[in-house]
Amino acid sequence: MLEKLFLLKAHRTNVRTEILAGLTTFLAMAYILFVNPSILSESGMDKGAVFVATCLAAAIGSTMMGLIANYPIALAPGMGLNAFFTYTVVLHMHHTWQVALGAVFISATLFFLLSIFHTREWIINSIPPPLRSAIAAGIGLFLALIALHNAGIVVSNQATMIGLGDLKQPAAILAALGFALIVALEALAIRGAILIGILAITITSITMGFTAFIGVTSMPPPLTPTFMQLDIRGALDIGMISVIFAFLFVDLFDNSGTLIGVAQRTDLISQDGYIPKISRVLIADSAAAMAGSLLGTSTTTSYIESAAGVSVGGRTGLTAIVVAILFLLALFFSPLAASIPAFASAPALLFVAVLMTSGLAEIDWNDITVAAPVTITALAMPFTYSIANGIAFGFIVWTTTKLLAGRYYELNSALVILSILFVIKLGWFNA
Repeated sequence: MLEKLFLLKAHRTNVRTEILAGLTTFLAMAYILFVNPSILSESGMDKGAVFVATCLAAAIGSTMMGLIANYPIALAPGMGLNAFFTYTVVLHMHHTWQVALGAVFISATLFFLLSIFHTREWIINSIPPPLRSAIAAGIGLFLALIALHNAGIVVSNQATMIGLGDLKQPAAILAALGFALIVALEALAIRGAILIGILAITITSITMGFTAFIGVTSMPPPLTPTFMQLDIRGALDIGMISVIFAFLFVDLFDNSGTLIGVAQRTDLISQDGYIPKISRVLIADSAAAMAGSLLGTSTTTSYIESAAGVSVGGRTGLTAIVVAILFLLALFFSPLAASIPAFASAPALLFVAVLMTSGLAEIDWNDITVAAPVTITALAMPFTYSIANGIAFGFIVWTTTKLLAGRYYELNSALVILSILFVIKLGWFNA
């Protein structure tokens, strides 16, 4: 049955290898079980319900990817998207989390339609590689700012906007130690480095009396506080158009950027830059995004950590199915997730930021028409506290600089159309 479903022999793999790959991928991305509830709970959502929604969304998304696309790519609520949901839409724009979930659902539905009609595939294949790297790097810098703030290392300052926090506080010290530990474990090629770092800082914090210990295992908490609590009617209000528009483009480019990154790390991209079976991949993660919004979490997306499973031999959707099963088993560890303080998950955010910004090394910095939009894209995300704004600025600067430099032949119709839409969005519908 497994051979028929996943074509194991054709992909030069076997069940044992796929199971090992699935376990490896899960250990690499299991930190989302603790980080996602921590971030989304700041919007007012029930932390226990978000934990359950995270497990179920990851399980459903990974199953869809495994069965529909037969790719060894696991899915879970996206790191950049949960930050956009909480810190931009809810806390900065002052919308309720129910309305924000409604906006996620509507944007995910549009997302799905774009995938069905291959529009999204056309857009992805039209994005220049430097802009892809810039989008990933910008999201990384955005996560880094959030991580440093959660650790108390970076704080607000009326005179300079931001400033250095009190480094003598336990949160700052433990977060710094956690980051150093994760980096060291990764350098030693120890699987699950991020997860180990989070748990080590949590145990240290509990032992020293800085935070309370709630427990390790129990029956899953109720999902009802977030399940089907999205306010679609509220999200359809005329004032929410810009939010839905922003969610759609964040969904599109954050998810696409991660997918491209995973494909590049796993040699799934052909020499001409094409991703095989990309339409199936896009349909799978679009449907997963819709399911996640119904459960009560921000958009579900492909995870770059899937490359860890591929590195040990994962080649088919069976790897993703194994990840899905492990996320279902994780449902019984909600007390552990509730015991983890924000400063313990901050090192994980900072480490993910390091991974996401590494793509800047591939940029041709000698070409100013490339260097300028890449820099603007990466910096605009943390400085405007919005992933969508960074993407918009990057596309606009790329198109205008190429045109003014007389290098219009390096543009394509998708770039021009998207740049015009971004100008309209920022000029007339900016939230």
